[in-house]
Amino acid sequence: MRANRSLEIGTGLFVLLGFAALLFLSMQLPANGLKFFLSKPVGYEVTAQFDNIGDLKVGAPVRMAGVRIGQVTRIDFDTNTERAKVWLRINPRFDKIPMDSSASIDTEGLLGGQYIAISPGAMPTYLTNGSQILETQSALVLENLINKFFATEANHSPGSKGGAEKESKQ
Repeated sequence: MRANRSLEIGTGLFVLLGFAALLFLSMQLPANGLKFFLSKPVGYEVTAQFDNIGDLKVGAPVRMAGVRIGQVTRIDFDTNTERAKVWLRINPRFDKIPMDSSASIDTEGLLGGQYIAISPGAMPTYLTNGSQILETQSALVLENLINKFFATEANHSPGSKGGAEKESKQ
């Protein structure tokens, strides 16, 4: 009976320790992470369409001059234009982004995640909720660049047909 009681106390202490660990970890969440779950979205939403979004994901940052001004909230395929449509939620502090600004998909470092970079335009009118960024530049997919490089090299090598024709013309 005594051994059974100590087993129950040990189990109770283990469960309490587990709850204390969960409480500690929840306190370590960033404040903006909690805001995401507790309140409605803040800011205004704009869209942009891209031929290729690469590995862009929902939640990716939107930056202007390296400063985070928003995030990607939704990605979908537009069957009318056959392009990827991306929704961006911009912080209301940044309400003076010119209407003719451009958006490109860039990569953080060599192997980092992708994000949307906005380059400001010069128009005196500004993006508002529901606006669309018309000028876009798709993601550079590393695999596509490597394939193009090797295809070009194969056409210019001396053993290939393209290389033999080049040598006979000289």
